[in-house]
Amino acid sequence: MSNETVFTNARVVLEDQVIFGSVRVADGAIVEVSDTVATTGEDLRGDFLMPGIVEVHTDQVEAHFQPRPKRYWDPIPAVIAHDAQMAASGMTTVLDALRIGTGPTDGNNMAKNARTLIDAVVHAAESGLLRADHFVHLRCEVSTPDVVDVFDEVGAHDRVRMVSLMDHTPGQRQYADVEAFRTYMVGKGRLTNEQFDAHVAELHRLSAQYADPHRRLMAERATARGIMMAAHDDATQAHVDEGVALGVGISEFPTTADAARAAREAGQLVVMGAPNIVRGGSHSGNVAASDLLALGLLDILSSDYVPASPLQAAFLLFARGDVSLPEATRLISANPARAVGLDDRGTIEPGKRADLIRVHAYDEAPTEQHPLGVPVPIVRGVWREGTRVA
Repeated sequence: MSNETVFTNARVVLEDQVIFGSVRVADGAIVEVSDTVATTGEDLRGDFLMPGIVEVHTDQVEAHFQPRPKRYWDPIPAVIAHDAQMAASGMTTVLDALRIGTGPTDGNNMAKNARTLIDAVVHAAESGLLRADHFVHLRCEVSTPDVVDVFDEVGAHDRVRMVSLMDHTPGQRQYADVEAFRTYMVGKGRLTNEQFDAHVAELHRLSAQYADPHRRLMAERATARGIMMAAHDDATQAHVDEGVALGVGISEFPTTADAARAAREAGQLVVMGAPNIVRGGSHSGNVAASDLLALGLLDILSSDYVPASPLQAAFLLFARGDVSLPEATRLISANPARAVGLDDRGTIEPGKRADLIRVHAYDEAPTEQHPLGVPVPIVRGVWREGTRVA
């Protein structure tokens, strides 16, 4: 006997329209979408029924594993706590972005900790301990000495779905403004002002020695294993051309409109951080995600460092009239799913996984920044393959 559920009396967000009606689910899949209100089923009382969010870049599992400097939590409980936060934010699929590559201030345990945390994510996912469906996104710092060796140890996991090629050497890409990098490092307590200049000089030395050969080696490995590749923080046409030559398919957080335009012309999908939308700009002084959206150069929003931000950004864009709600929803569900080859989810249509979220839009009072007010999305229910998980 099939396990059937009907969600009714809902504003159903489809890929190209919002209808008032019902969705029928059986055996983990969507079997019918109707513009009529069913007489039986789970009454959503006019709330939105949306596809579950597909998150391609969140750093938050690392924060749960290391809640204080040099203080680590048990890895499995850390992953479970992180998963609960992501699910409560409406995410039914999560690519945990885990950094590999040991830099000068990272300490001797960086590589060991990366292996431990990746193993914990994979173990928890494959043991059925998690609410959302978790995969791994390896953030590969190409200017570090050990990044290739660590990838060779952990990159064969079946749940490694994405690799980003990063070089955070100050003076280019994300930190073209070296003083912005100083603010970040000193503000985080990782360096003093007196230590900063020597640290930057060491980063430049390492980048000159390792960045180019490691970028090529990582690309060769990702291509051989069929893993989607992203270029991180591209700023120039030359950066994009370099990625194209390596087989990069995603431009992750381009720092300029020129780089985003070049990426799109090269057939790459453009990912920006949803906090950039919510805050109204980049915390590093780079191009604003809303500007790229206005130019038609934005495909995907990720939570980056704020789990609740994708859903909040989608409703903010809709409230401002920048996009329709289906268009905003594509940025956080359908587009990221397709980008990483998960074509079985991301939209509400027959045959797709019943990964669904119930969202109530609370109308916040007007503010100086938002004189018309803005709906605050509240996640009231999360279903993964038809089973309620949050």
